[in-house]
Amino acid sequence: MTEKHLSSQFDMELGGISTRVLEMGGLVESQVGQAIYALTHFNGEIASQVLINEERVNQMEMAIDADLSTIIARRQPTARDLRLLIAISKTIGNLERVGDEAARIARTVQRLINTGVSSRLRLPVNDVSFECELATASLRKALDAFARLDTQTALEVIKHDNEIDAEFDGLMRKLITYMMEDPRTISASIDLVFVAKAIERVGDHAKNLAEQVIYIVKGTDVRHNTPDAVESIIK
Repeated sequence: MTEKHLSSQFDMELGGISTRVLEMGGLVESQVGQAIYALTHFNGEIASQVLINEERVNQMEMAIDADLSTIIARRQPTARDLRLLIAISKTIGNLERVGDEAARIARTVQRLINTGVSSRLRLPVNDVSFECELATASLRKALDAFARLDTQTALEVIKHDNEIDAEFDGLMRKLITYMMEDPRTISASIDLVFVAKAIERVGDHAKNLAEQVIYIVKGTDVRHNTPDAVESIIK
């Protein structure tokens, strides 16, 4: 078997795994959207569907991880190819944790429904939905950056992470106000605190994905750097 033939097979294997990572990313993005829909519409069936998909996400992570191990053992990749495999391993770990956050939101919805909390109770659910829109937009951009190995798009994700953090802080202040003004909202507001935190973590995982894209392309670990420092690295 020629070296060129081996290289072509390797490229096909890498391409196949990258496609599966993007499929996994699309599934967890959908999970987050469904979880927030379940919250805003008090829909227990949609919440249950999110939990069903959690198992599918877990299986995808394990299958991709197993294939990565096989490729490393058989191909013994070096340089950029090895960076790509390491980054993919970290990427699917972050995606699996995004699925975990979606499942956490879904379980909260089920708990709210089971405890008889009224959907008419005055709570800042729309603010939670807006925070989720920011986080899912970052996740979508991070996956797009991974698909095209686009460091500029990855940088945009990193820069916008502060917006999600700021939205979370504002929502915390609003929830505290709601609890002080109406004690009936205390229990449900505490649940929304955990939902908001889960969404913030989705944004954090999107940022982690973006950092892995830069690692693949530049070979530099940009974690724990400021956005300005990251920008100077990718120039």
